[in-house]
Formats: sequence, C-alpha cells, structure tokens
Amino acid sequence: MKHPCELAPDYVRAIAPYQPGKPISELAREFCLNEAGIVKLASNENPLGVSPLAQQAIQLALADIARYPDGNGFVLKDAICGRFGVDAGQIVLGNGSNDVLELAARAFLQPNVEAIFSQHAFAVYALVTQAVGANGVKVAAKNFGHDLAGMLAAITSNTRILFIANPNNPTGTLLDKSELYTFLRNVPEHVLVVLDEAYDEYLPDALKADSIDWLDEFNNLIVTRTFSKAYGLAGFRAGFALAHPEVADVMNRVRQPFNVNSMALVAAAAALEDADFVRRSRELNDAGMTQITAGVQRLGLDFIPSFGNFVCVRTGNAAEVYRRLLENGVIVRPVAGYEMPDYLRVSIGLESENARFLQALEAVMAVNN
Repeated sequence: MKHPCELAPDYVRAIAPYQPGKPISELAREFCLNEAGIVKLASNENPLGVSPLAQQAIQLALADIARYPDGNGFVLKDAICGRFGVDAGQIVLGNGSNDVLELAARAFLQPNVEAIFSQHAFAVYALVTQAVGANGVKVAAKNFGHDLAGMLAAITSNTRILFIANPNNPTGTLLDKSELYTFLRNVPEHVLVVLDEAYDEYLPDALKADSIDWLDEFNNLIVTRTFSKAYGLAGFRAGFALAHPEVADVMNRVRQPFNVNSMALVAAAAALEDADFVRRSRELNDAGMTQITAGVQRLGLDFIPSFGNFVCVRTGNAAEVYRRLLENGVIVRPVAGYEMPDYLRVSIGLESENARFLQALEAVMAVNN
C-alpha cells in the first residue's frame, strides 16, 4: 500500500516551495541578536508602515471581527471602481496579488498546456503553473528583463497564459510602454497576458503603462495589483485583478468565497484614497534608491538599475556576503534561485536603515577582499 503522499501528482511533489525573506524574529533567535537592532531589507515592504487612513478604517472595523467578511467585497470593489474607472464585473479580489496569480492559473491552465514567463521573473509564475500540472516555458532574459520578441516566438497552440512583471521582481527592470502595447497587439487571442504591476505605484506617471485603459481593447489582458507594497498592507494580504468581465467571471468561479479577510477589505479600500501616503512612499523610495545605489558605487559594486522599491547588487560570492550581513543584523534577499548567484536584492528602507546596510556591506566586503 502506498503512502498517501506518494499518491499526490508528480508535478505537485516536485514543487520547491517559495522561500520568503527571513523574518526578524528568526534571525534574532539564530544569532542571539536583539530584534530592535535588526534591519530587514529583504521583502520589498514599505518602510513608512501603514497608510493612516487605512489604520483608522481598521480601528473602526474591529468591532465586527466576529462576522464573516463580505464574500463579494463590495466596499473594496466600489473603491477600485472609483479609483480606476472600471466596472465591478471586471474585478477579482485576492489574498494579495499572489492569490489572483494562482486564480488565473487554476482557471485557465491544466496538464499538457503551457504558460510562458521570463528568466529572472517572479518565482510564483512557475510555481502556480507547476501546481496545476501545466508546462512552464521559461524564455531567456534580455538585460535581466523580459525579451518580448522571444516570448512571442515561444507561443504555440498549447499556450494559455503569458506572465509579465512590470516592473520586474527581482531585477527591477521596466518595459517601455509603447513596446508593451505593440507586444499585446501581437499576442494571439487564445493567450491570456497576465500583467503583474505590483510596483506600479513607484513609477513616475510618464513611465506608467496605460494598462487599465488597454483592458477595453484587449479581452485577453489581466492586470494585477497589490496593496502590499506602496500601500503598506503586506501583513493583511490584499490584491486584485482587472480583466474582461467574462475572464473575471471564470476566475471568480475558482476563488474561495472569503479569500480576503474583513480587515484587509476595509484597510485596502481606505488606502486607495490615501494619495498623500503613496506620494510620500514614492518620494522616500526615490531618495533611498539614490542613497543605496550611490553607496554601492562608492564600494566599486555593480547594480541593476531598478524601477521598483528594491535593487539587485552584484557582490560576488553572494551567499557568503549574505551570511555575513545576517551576522551584522542586516537581512537582505539572496536571489541565487533566480539564476543570479552573484547578486543580492536589497529593499529600499528608511534613510537610517539604508545607511546601516551600506555600513555593514562595506565591512563585509572589506573582509571578503
């Protein structure tokens, strides 16, 4: 008699689970460090914390925490409709944008069909593809970003989904919006393009793609967004997808009825209204990006120019540098799993946190050299 685990599909048993950034509490236990002295720049979180408007909404909603959430998410959908000019029927809510990426895979992928994604792109694309038994097709990156011509060439009659992150995580690269529009015009109608814009709020307006306007032209486009980054709600897990109503309807059929909790629903709806908090987050990020990139250049290190709230720094022997940074109470993100063994990804923090990272990095590099 086989063990129950042996009866799970081979493609599920072969999955290598996603590795998140190391928590502060875990590092404190591992190296006997004081949590208050640890700097975490590993998970692209907002160093300003939570939107004040979201905090107020959370406090008001606490009294109803014993109730189930609104399974249809009316308040949040209404806020999204007002903010982006879409209809409620175009919206799919998720437990973070990771959830809506998985919903797209569950709804439109199956064994023996294909999903296309780029080398060095977000690991979840490959994970959700493999989890449903579909075949993942990885296209070689171009200057650490998406090779749109290569991705078009990879499309076959078996292709169902094509994932694009813009800006890309973990490399921070950005596609030109006119090139992206031309690409969409050339994608066959049977292929859904999932455009993951988790870091869109960090872009200046001139560089933002007109992705939501494109929904009127491309029935095969799915745009995903998250409240975990610029809105500062990573711990609540809220995100959404926008798509043609028929596409959204299919995705909602595989969505769990209470996949977004009550606090996340009200917090996200309020955060959408807090334009001042998003502006301050972007300004802090711009200043921090300049601080970190100038600092690593002074150390003679290369980096990949980034349009997100993080930057990949080429340290050489990155695994050893990462370990020594941990010993110094600084958490960054190794990206060897993204076929970038010489790089570490560093999230942009407060000015003091960025300075602490640069100080620790300088000390570590001096020892390594």
